Amino acid sequence: MEGLVIGWYGALAGLAIAIILILRKLNPVYALFLGAILGALIGGANLEQTVSVLVSGTQSVMGTVLRVLAAGVLAGVMMESGAAEAIAQAIVKKFGGSKAIIALALATMVITAMGVFIPVAVLIVAPIALSVGNKMGISKLALLLALSGGGKAGNIISPNPNTIAAARGFDLDLSHVMLAGLIPAICGLIVTVILASLVKNKGIMVSSEEAATGAESANTAAYPPLGRAVVAPLVAIVLLMINPIGSISGIEALTKLKVDALYILPLAGIIGMLAMGQGNKVLKYTSSGLSKMTATVLILIGAGGIAGLISASDLSVQVVHLIELSGISGTFLAPISGILMAAATASTSTGVIVATGSFGQAILDMGTAPLAAAVMVHTGATVIDSLPQGTYFHVTADAMKMSIKQRMGLIPYEALVGGTMTVVATLVYGFLF
Repeated sequence: MEGLVIGWYGALAGLAIAIILILRKLNPVYALFLGAILGALIGGANLEQTVSVLVSGTQSVMGTVLRVLAAGVLAGVMMESGAAEAIAQAIVKKFGGSKAIIALALATMVITAMGVFIPVAVLIVAPIALSVGNKMGISKLALLLALSGGGKAGNIISPNPNTIAAARGFDLDLSHVMLAGLIPAICGLIVTVILASLVKNKGIMVSSEEAATGAESANTAAYPPLGRAVVAPLVAIVLLMINPIGSISGIEALTKLKVDALYILPLAGIIGMLAMGQGNKVLKYTSSGLSKMTATVLILIGAGGIAGLISASDLSVQVVHLIELSGISGTFLAPISGILMAAATASTSTGVIVATGSFGQAILDMGTAPLAAAVMVHTGATVIDSLPQGTYFHVTADAMKMSIKQRMGLIPYEALVGGTMTVVATLVYGFLF
């Protein structure tokens, strides 16, 4: 494949084909692979070169895949043990019904930040939200906005696949990317609460039957005590943050303890499992975590294929050229690439990996620092990632008993939350630092 440069039109055609196939309900993995193959052929590659493009692209995501699989241990423990539910219940109970929107948004943010996938976090908190929403007269629109916006805020500071992809895409420590996302995440949470409060009387309300179903679902699990439930995520956070803290404080001994997330996340999950007295369920929890990561891993591999196509093309060169001609700052390439790729794939993690794999070098060539690039791409991928061609849209609609039309009405509000985090990240890391 040495010396091969695929025409930019082939990369665009491949991406367009993949999007169309996803919209036509073809499995996203096959859609991404087919888009990559056809795009390479259209762009001037022969059959042998096309295979090389795909192999090169998928090989580039293997580091991310390994860390995602490792994260499955922590995710499996948090979800299967009832630890995530215990934390959500504690937060909502602490705030009380008068501050329900804040409680629901914060609960979803915390659970997602602890390593639970955002759709799973919404599923965990949704029964509580339905029950509280019926009692307090809060609309489904406001309830799901609180859950989704809180989840987006937590997602950019979590050890989830999207954050791992952002870190690996720019060769950074996962902990640094998580820590850098904190300011945008807090701003996203604030905007979520404000918007949800403004629309709490807008749209369909929760019926008594739905509330009863939600209350029953929220109380069926035998949750572990809160003190034990938080052990796994706390261990993960402390170990992940050792390197940034050591760098900031100047403690050289800490900076030498550079342990990769590949080791930290499974270790934290196992320690948490033992703390909850469920060490005998290690096989069950790890199997569950692995099964939940399988779909994400496959999509990441598919995304690697399309990223390989774009990387082998001159598309990034053409985009940089257009930016230079337009006179706008090259800093904007990072958030724009995240926004567009996540919108195309309707997935935060897939959008991040395609954006970093396709435009990462071009972003750095524009003079953007790696950490700034990672945060801007990452937050950009949260703006319009919940479109109907993705699973998140449908999972969250079902969780809150909403129709497709009702769920569509939430997208602009979600975009405002993601847009706020992107603007904050761009201002803070793109221009101020």
